[in-house]
Amino acid sequence: MSTDQREADRRARFEELARELMDPLRHYLARRTDPATADDVLSDTLLVCWRRLDDVPDNALPWVYGVARNCLANAQRGERRRERLAARISVVAPPDQVTPVPDARDDELLEAMAALRPEDAELLRLWAWERLAPAEIATVLQVSANAASIRLHRARQKLRDELRKIQQVSGHEQSREGSGS
Repeated sequence: MSTDQREADRRARFEELARELMDPLRHYLARRTDPATADDVLSDTLLVCWRRLDDVPDNALPWVYGVARNCLANAQRGERRRERLAARISVVAPPDQVTPVPDARDDELLEAMAALRPEDAELLRLWAWERLAPAEIATVLQVSANAASIRLHRARQKLRDELRKIQQVSGHEQSREGSGS
């Protein structure tokens, strides 16, 4: 039997097994955890079944329930570890005073930010709210420092344009003093 044929047979066996086990597994997990965790554990369980397909017995359901039980236990342990870590961090290093989101006067700013592409808005948040330099933004976005600098320049211009539109609609006159325009 060729390698391609073995892979095709393996895949066919897994697909048949998955069709047979999907509903019972979903019900099993739904009775034990929240929907998001159930979906994650279902994926993990099917991955284990694929990897260990040669170990799956003919009467697969009890064996797969055992795998699902172990995957669920791993997920729950991971969640408990994350909760303990978050609790320790909040006690040891409480966050500094958080700079609030712009105040009521800045409703126009929030409206303008909402009008931008999400990528541009995030870039501006990294620059203005998180106070990152373009080189640091480049690290966050996994782009070159030059690309981050160019994108930041363009995003700032788009924000200015959006603010002008909003201010024209609301009847505000913008002072051009010190704007460099």
